[in-house]
Amino acid sequence: MSDSADSVVAKPGKQKLTSDQRNSFIAASLGWSMDAFDYFLVVFVIADIAKDKSFGATATQLAFITTATLVMRPVGALVFGLWADRVGRRVPLMVDVILYSVAGVLCAVAPNFTVLLILRFVYGIGMGGEWGLGAALAMEKIPVQRRGFFSGVLQAGYSAGYLVAALAYLLFHTALGLDWRWIFALSIFPALISLLIRSRVKESEVWEAAQEKMRVTKTSVKDVLLNRKVIRRFVYLILLMTAFNWMSHGTQDVYPTFLKATEHGGAGLTSATSTWIAVIYNIGAIIGGLTFGALSEKLGRRRTIVTAAVLGLPIIPIFAFDHGAGLLALGSFLMQIMVQGAWGVIPAHLTEMSPDAVRGFYPGVTYQLGNLLAALNLPIQQSIAESQGYTAALLWTVIPALVLVAVLTSFGKEAKSIRFGGEAATTAPVSGG
Repeated sequence: MSDSADSVVAKPGKQKLTSDQRNSFIAASLGWSMDAFDYFLVVFVIADIAKDKSFGATATQLAFITTATLVMRPVGALVFGLWADRVGRRVPLMVDVILYSVAGVLCAVAPNFTVLLILRFVYGIGMGGEWGLGAALAMEKIPVQRRGFFSGVLQAGYSAGYLVAALAYLLFHTALGLDWRWIFALSIFPALISLLIRSRVKESEVWEAAQEKMRVTKTSVKDVLLNRKVIRRFVYLILLMTAFNWMSHGTQDVYPTFLKATEHGGAGLTSATSTWIAVIYNIGAIIGGLTFGALSEKLGRRRTIVTAAVLGLPIIPIFAFDHGAGLLALGSFLMQIMVQGAWGVIPAHLTEMSPDAVRGFYPGVTYQLGNLLAALNLPIQQSIAESQGYTAALLWTVIPALVLVAVLTSFGKEAKSIRFGGEAATTAPVSGG
């Protein structure tokens, strides 16, 4: 094995991160947080945009704005992932940040529904490229024995972005009374910080080592992708990520509307109260990601995911039924501990299951194709809510998703602590059990 590959393999004991490893991880976390911030801004302001007469769209129609983002995320993962596997992680990631930052900020000046929808399509491309490349770069640099914990921290960035979006809505809309457009304009600040940090990050040593091995062995990316084991693993991970995305979007996207709605069995809470509940359950989500991510180093990736998903089932009665603000806050807090606890394992799990040669492409595309298959979640939930009530919309989507996540994960494999740059990671890692 080359020295560059060996440099990312952990020695016994807990290792401190180097400045380059810290910068890589902070940039990945900020990038993912900013993505989530911008995505969930839409969830909070859908009702406000629907009141804008220049848009002439209902809340149900506007729900397809989130679908537009989810639909384009696989495109971003594919384009930026293949580019990153050819030229390295740094440059594609920086271009990606610029793309989604510009698209996000322009939403603030969208004159009508059509333009806003187009901008969310473009934003989806950038959002799709960010997670896969950021996770690949961060996990390739993090010491092996600390991947689980930092995986949880990285994925918690998604919940942190949601949390900041909720706080921004409270401050700028509820407290200061500013129009929804001002909130979108905030997107530029975390993006600029992420871009600044990322400009200081060195290229992935694992990617450089993989390129050298492919050159020596005369192996191409096409050879790796057409490997039967790689294809089987690819299909399985898409199915797994579909279940994961139904689970997360099913418990998050319609929930702020459920809390505020006075019709269709909604909780009928004030905007401020419902937003504070969103703050509370996102704190739970962050706790879950950190806790279960770290726990996966001891229990293994699969066992940790199954545990989190199964523990989510008995929480549903206080999560989906209106028993008042206090119990709804508790139920959603506990639910997000479990949902995002399972997700906290995913950055490590997907990157460990990916061959070195296509780690820029593989985890991001499987994740985002799963997102694509779950893209109709919010419109479906909104439609069920209008005909059967919000409780039914939550029950019919969340329970099957939790069960599927547990079942699909239990039938899969894992490659916990695999040495990136080693022989097993070169083409198709299949270790686990």
